[in-house]
Amino acid sequence: MKNVDDLIASAAELAERGLSKGEIADELNVSRETASWLVERSGASSTAPAVTGDEPAGGPHDIHVDWNAIGRDSARLTYAGQALADLLSKEGDEVDLSIGIEKAGAPLATVVAKDLDTDLGTYAPRKHQWEEGDIEDLGGSFSRNFAQIRGRDCYIVDDTITSGTTMTETVQAVKEQGGNPVACGVLVDKQGVEEIEGVPVYSLITVVRVGNE
Repeated sequence: MKNVDDLIASAAELAERGLSKGEIADELNVSRETASWLVERSGASSTAPAVTGDEPAGGPHDIHVDWNAIGRDSARLTYAGQALADLLSKEGDEVDLSIGIEKAGAPLATVVAKDLDTDLGTYAPRKHQWEEGDIEDLGGSFSRNFAQIRGRDCYIVDDTITSGTTMTETVQAVKEQGGNPVACGVLVDKQGVEEIEGVPVYSLITVVRVGNE
């Protein structure tokens, strides 16, 4: 994806496939607000404003991260996951569970779990159900097809931190299940977050915005 027009086209395609705006945000690695804006600009939303061609330039202040070159190749994905595992390993040897935030965090967490010899769990965040309105009214869930928390020390793995909302939600969900989140690991951090809810955050790449928005 090279420009905003490509993002708008991708948002339209995903919306036509029935994905919620929250899922579109996840697929395109942008905020929920940006996903809504892209869908509206595409005309795929039933509530979309008419595109007249004379709308003001710009849009939401966000950064799109395209890591498809890593994700589409198993070898590259493995190398990236191993790099994350190396960052997380500095937290000690007591952790026995790695939790991937669905969708993109799950394959990365699989590599981390293999490299650090932990069990594997996954968490579906509430943003996947989000279309409009208050996201607080929705709920996420841990998959029963993978390892459960059961009071264990764990790592939390995702691809990107955009606003920090999803990672915060996951940390809280782990604690509510009696688990102990020891550290979070991501490929890209768009906020420069050092910790969430007292849990340290490690990223391979940190994006720092320079200049006025």
